[in-house]
Formats: sequence, structure tokens, C-alpha cells
Amino acid sequence: MELPKIILKSGKDISLHRKHPWIFSGAIKKMHGNPNEGDLVELYDNHDNFMAVGHYQIGSIAVRVLSFQQEKIDIDFWVNRIEKAFRLRKELGLLKEGYNTIFRLVHAEGDNLPGLIIDYYAGTAVVQMHSVGMFVAKDEIVEALKIVLGEKLHAIYEKSSATLPFKADIEPVDGFVFGGPVETELYEYGNKFLVDWEGGQKTGFFIDQRENRKLVEFYSKDRKVLNVFGFTGGFSVYAMQGGAKLVHSVDSSKPAIDLTNQNIALNFEDTSRHEAFAVDAFKFLDDIEGKYDLIILDPPAFAKHNNVLHNALQGYKKLNAKAIEQIAPGGIIFTFSCSQVVSKDNFRKSVFAAAANSGRSVRILHQLTQPADHPVNIYHPESEYLKGLVLYVE
Repeated sequence: MELPKIILKSGKDISLHRKHPWIFSGAIKKMHGNPNEGDLVELYDNHDNFMAVGHYQIGSIAVRVLSFQQEKIDIDFWVNRIEKAFRLRKELGLLKEGYNTIFRLVHAEGDNLPGLIIDYYAGTAVVQMHSVGMFVAKDEIVEALKIVLGEKLHAIYEKSSATLPFKADIEPVDGFVFGGPVETELYEYGNKFLVDWEGGQKTGFFIDQRENRKLVEFYSKDRKVLNVFGFTGGFSVYAMQGGAKLVHSVDSSKPAIDLTNQNIALNFEDTSRHEAFAVDAFKFLDDIEGKYDLIILDPPAFAKHNNVLHNALQGYKKLNAKAIEQIAPGGIIFTFSCSQVVSKDNFRKSVFAAAANSGRSVRILHQLTQPADHPVNIYHPESEYLKGLVLYVE
């Protein structure tokens, strides 16, 4: 069956020549056929030369490219792409029983599968579709996961109700599409974690902070640590492992704080160095003068769209100002932004403004990003979303 055909305006094929996987609606000259959202379509330049095949969608981004070759998007395609992604994670040494069993298996455009996120939790694959096209292809994706992972796969949990376009005429229901709940211990660098992929944020755990948590462990010895927006305590566990004098975890979510306490207890017989607070983070930061000499600021995305970018940058400035002004002399701040629309430069300027207003001497020790299982497609710089700074405050 022939796929609907989209003809691009003259000059609008340049991004495809550069292998960028998005086509915006304004680039379309005409369409042959009447594709529904999520359908496969073929892209042609203004001279009728084939350019790519991808998923059609309604909105600013009109097509997410799956392949720049004129190939069939069938079960073999999905197996091939997921197999390549899994092979990379194995080469990175991310699957080690009893030591590391949590990693991102598929990172959307970073693995040439735009709109698809798959996280692996010791045999359970948690799948999030961010496009209708991926949702339509769900059955083939599930089958491909079974083929690629084989005995390493015990269950597949789909969690797309909050990630699919809200205008799409579909009503996804989160739940297991293969297998069911499996009682198993989850490991990251030898630390044990409980993960709530059903009720937690994202797929249940912030896998993208793995290497940055390890760096926190390195800097934590004999320090008083404050983990702000701590979610389920990932950074707190590493700070404890690093020999912190005390660790305080703060998150507005009571369920997240409960899970934080469980994760601390899972890794340490003596939990007396740790205390958790289910309170508003900004309010907690109002009165911490000199109490901590290592502070972690890992807030949720302040901006998901460009129209709120200014407010987001002000939010980062305010948050970092509170920490820089009050941290003990010789203190270290780990500060992050996971907002894709906030560039590294804009984030750094916000932190610079906060530091300048404080009047304190501040130096950058590290510039941080996402780990290797969240690869950045060199042709799609937008897939580099996590940025962070490690600051030394005199």
C-alpha cells in the first residue's frame, strides 16, 4: 500500500539533507493523500525526490522522521533499531546483575526513534510514547522488545497517558501490556532503589542523573548535604555513601519523601544521618543560612514551552540565589535544569546573575550533562536537554 506523500516547499528540504528528524508544518507545500495523525508518510522535495519516511502529526512539528531511506517500517525495522540501542547499552557496561540494572534503553531522537522512550528496570521495560505515531506502532514495539531482550524481559509497562499530545483523539490507559509486577531489587552503581513507575514522575526514576549522583558521592565526605527537589532520594543515597555528616532531603510530595526514607533504609542500617521533609522547596530555602556546605538543586522543568522561558529563567535565578547567598563558606552547589527550551547559555546566565547579586566569589568546577544512555543525536541538538553546573562558593 502506498503511503501518503508530502511535498516540501523549495529550500525546506535543507534540514533533511542535514539529517534533522523534524519537519515543521510551515515547510509543507502540498499533500497527496489524507493522512491521519500517527500515520506513516513519505517526504519529497520540490523536485519529487524522496527524502524520508516518518510519522505524521498535527501541530507545529508535522513529521517526525524514522528513516532517511525508502524502507518499510515493519517489525524488522523496530527490531533493528531497538537491537542497536540495546547493543550500545551493553557496550557501555550498563547491565551488570547485582550492580547496575537500571538504564535508558531508547532515548527518542538520540536513538533515531523520535517520540519513543524506553527505560529498563531489571527486566521490566517502561515505555512512554510522546507521539501518536509511536502509540499506533505500540504492538510492533512490544513484539520487538520481546525479540531483542528475550529472557532478560519479564514485563512491559506502558506509561503514555501523560506524554501523548493532549489534542490527540486517543485515551491511553497506563498499565502492563506484557507480564505483570515483578518483585526484584533494582541496582544503580551497587545502590539499591525502589522505583514506582506507576505513580512516580517520568518512568519512576531520574536515570539521567546517574553519573551526576556518582559525582555527588565523591564530594560528600564530611559535608552537611541538602538535597532539594529530592524526589525519591537518589542524590541522598549517594551522599550517604560518600560519607556525609548529615543529609537532608526536601520534596513537596509526601509519597516521594516516603519512598526516599525507604531507599535510605534499603541501603543503610543506621539512618540517623538522614532526615526528610515533605515541604515546599522554596520555603525551605528561606532559612538555611550556613547550615549546609553541599546543596543539590534539581528542580522539575520550569519551562516546557518557549512562551514561559522568561519566567523559567527568573525561577532558576531566584532558586540559585537562595542557595549561593546562604551556603556555608567553601560550599559546593550542584545545580541543574532539565528544561529542553532552556539553553546551556541561558541557564548559565541565570546562575551568573544569581552569583553576581550575592557578592560572593563563585567558581565553576564542573559542567554537567546527561549520561551516555541518553545519547544526543548530533543532527538533533535539541535532544541535549539536561545541563548542570557544580559551583564552589567561597
